[in-house]
This record gives sequence, C-alpha cells and structure tokens, in this order.
Amino acid sequence: MSDTKPKIVGRHKRVAFMDTDTTGTTPKYERMTNFTSMTNGKNPKEYSRQYVDKETEDTDVVGYAPSTDYSFDRYTNTPVHEKIAKIHDGELTGSDALVDILTVDLFDGDETAGYVARKRTYAVIPDTDGDGTDALVYSGSFKSKSDIEVVKVTVSADGKTATVKTA
Repeated sequence: MSDTKPKIVGRHKRVAFMDTDTTGTTPKYERMTNFTSMTNGKNPKEYSRQYVDKETEDTDVVGYAPSTDYSFDRYTNTPVHEKIAKIHDGELTGSDALVDILTVDLFDGDETAGYVARKRTYAVIPDTDGDGTDALVYSGSFKSKSDIEVVKVTVSADGKTATVKTA
C-alpha cells in the first residue's frame, strides 16, 4: 500500500532557471540563486456584468497578466545576476530587456522521466537597487511577454542547470 497522506510542498521545491546564453544558439538554463523573494502573481483580467434577471453579478476570467516580483542579493560571477544587472543598470529596453525563465516543480516528476516545468519569456522591469547596508540588493518584476509552455526538464546532478527534454 502506498503512502497517500498529503505532504506540504516546501518552497525550495519550486526553482527557477534563466537562459543565460549570450550567443542565441543553445539555451543554457542556469539556476536563479540568492533570490530573497520571487513571488508569482497571476493578475487575472475579469469581465463582470449584472444581468437584469439576477440579483448578483457574474464574473469570468478572460485573461491573465502574469508577473513575478523579485529581489536578490547581487553576487559576482553569477550569470543570472549579471544578465539582470546589465538590463537594470544599462536601462535596456525592448528585446534587450527580455529573458527566458523555466520554473521547475521538483515535486512533480523525477530525474528519469523529467520534472514538470513552465517556460515563458519575460520582460525585466527593474525597480530599485542599493537597498540594504550589507549587500547590494536589486529588485523588480518579470512581466510575461509570451504564452506559457509546459515542458519536461532534467536537472543536473548538482542542481545548477536544467535542460528541456525533447520529444
């Protein structure tokens, strides 16, 4: 008999990887480390109306504007931090401010079959830097630029990189 008792999912079991490839040829998804906050907001778009034959209003979700608020302690020799800092410090715009992120659920799948992940392109929306006295802290938001794509990924043994499985 298998253990079917529900278990809480630790926050550390949902991890993110950013494509840090600078050549644009082969994605290199590297673990997004040293983030002190990475909160996902769905921001649903609603269509609400009141029908004359009903006492209550009807509401439907007709779209989403997903965003992820982030904050991280800036470390050197960290490709993810370098990529975001380049956008932030250089005040880059348009396609120069886009990143691809894989959000991987390490609680959904395994090393052999792969883990369930969501892949999406985001615009980096910088907010502040320099907060704090102990570390240089960057904060901002990743706002969706593409539709979500559900994929299967493998994660390296050291947990530092992820690879999208091909069919």
